Amino acid sequence: MAVKNQVQLITYPDSLGGNLYTLNEVMKKHFSDVFKGGIHILPPFPSSGDRGFAPLTYLEIEPAFGTWKDISKIGEEFDVLLDLMVNHISKQSEYFRDFLAKGRKSEYADLFITLEKMWEDGKPKQEDIDKMFLRRKKPYSTLIIEETGEEETVWTTFGKTDPSEQIDLDINSEDVKELFIEFFKNFKKHNVKIVRLDAVGYVVKKLGTSCFFVEPEIYEFLNWIHETANYYDIEILPEVHSHYTIQYKLAEHGFWIYDFILPFRILSALTNKSSGELLEYLRVRPHKQFTMLDCHDGIPVKPDLDDLIDTEEAKEVVDVCVDRGANLSHILSEEHKSSDGFDVHQIRCSYYSVLNSDDDAYIAARAIQFFTPGIPQVYYVGLLAGENDHQRVLETGEGREINRHNFTLSEIEQSLKKEVVQRLIQLTKFRNEYDAFNGNFDVINSSAREVKLRWQLNDRMCELFVDLNTNKTVIEYIDQEGKVAKYIV
Repeated sequence: MAVKNQVQLITYPDSLGGNLYTLNEVMKKHFSDVFKGGIHILPPFPSSGDRGFAPLTYLEIEPAFGTWKDISKIGEEFDVLLDLMVNHISKQSEYFRDFLAKGRKSEYADLFITLEKMWEDGKPKQEDIDKMFLRRKKPYSTLIIEETGEEETVWTTFGKTDPSEQIDLDINSEDVKELFIEFFKNFKKHNVKIVRLDAVGYVVKKLGTSCFFVEPEIYEFLNWIHETANYYDIEILPEVHSHYTIQYKLAEHGFWIYDFILPFRILSALTNKSSGELLEYLRVRPHKQFTMLDCHDGIPVKPDLDDLIDTEEAKEVVDVCVDRGANLSHILSEEHKSSDGFDVHQIRCSYYSVLNSDDDAYIAARAIQFFTPGIPQVYYVGLLAGENDHQRVLETGEGREINRHNFTLSEIEQSLKKEVVQRLIQLTKFRNEYDAFNGNFDVINSSAREVKLRWQLNDRMCELFVDLNTNKTVIEYIDQEGKVAKYIV
């Protein structure tokens, strides 16, 4: 299948009304003609942590959210995108619980990376670990096998607890490949059209490397899973947070990639009232990308923008964000910190709040995103111009919850009355429906305080103008009668 060149929504299964059934009702009532590109439902599976990103299985839906029938129903009207955490599965999954009970006698034992798969004697060597891009202090967890009382150590890239809740899968195992095939078969059965490969950069573990995006092995895995998905008429979207050159390598291999650079570039342009770096970036970036401003994590900084941004300038933008209520996540690996100690991984905030709840600035940001080549995604908090949820951070102790507010039906109704939300919906419809977005893209030379972008297809043309001094946004386009029309966004 081809990914539709129209706007997608991103949401948790319970964030727009409380469950999948209500999500479908909300979509049909308010957004049936808005998100024609589809809907990315963040993990709706039974999970033991990380708000869905430590899944027990992909064959069931968390009962609190609904059932697979609800996913299938949504899929009748909207292209559904779901996540597959190819790197790991929950410690509470039936697969790992069986391994914990029986150890190497478990039929699932080969799904996991026991340490002798890495080191012949099963003993980790610090000089190898020092080369790795670590997401926790050590990349493994030790547990006790119930039947024998013996210790068993397995690879765990992620997780805040010890032992981790997220147990890595061994992609070299035929058992793992069979499991993935079973998951894709189930996705196909329930109308899933796109699968995001979450944390795919970590799947290859190889001593002497960073164990992150290990070439050429990563392409061998991606080619295999692409063929598998293709068989079931499913598109894949690899998710890799890394140096931009790694993203570009994926693009060169023909894969869709995420534009993790754009959110900061747009934020910087609007904050500093300067378009130069943004426009230069738009001239050279690959076009086959999914674009976003906000998401369930944060605005990426390092390592995504390493060598693209000046550290001092980045610090100034980060400081403005913190002043506006954002909190920060930091890089753990010393190797990926800047020489001056700058270590901001992501800026966690509502995009509306980080633009000082300025309607015009926010609409300007969305207009630039929508005119940037690629598939635009709008996060549900951004859709409703939601603000930083500091209360959720206090309640959970999780900084990312600042941008994960769950909207009740009445809150949705109230948010839809906001002028800025209605402006965003109208802009989304224009992006979905105007033919020129399937044509040729140009960055037009402009002053340092302006953004000018153009799309053209045959006799259809639309041109975006953003005045960074005032955040005023105007689109000029050729209408159905062939006349020049002006749309003040």
